[in-house]
Amino acid sequence: MAKTTIRISGMSCEHCAMRVTKALSGLSGVTDVKVDLKSGTATFEKPESVTLEDVARVIEEAGYRVEKG
Repeated sequence: MAKTTIRISGMSCEHCAMRVTKALSGLSGVTDVKVDLKSGTATFEKPESVTLEDVARVIEEAGYRVEKG
């Protein structure tokens, strides 16, 4: 498992953070999801089989964007 931190844009409230948490938690094997609204980041553990493209897809489906770089 690899600990990963990504930046997310478009979150403006706790409801947004909960939606992102739910989206990430729905990916198979993703655990220990922590979304920080103030910093606009999400930190989580993921297996190698889950790619950052998978992560970006579920976040975009939830209505937010993963910031690149």
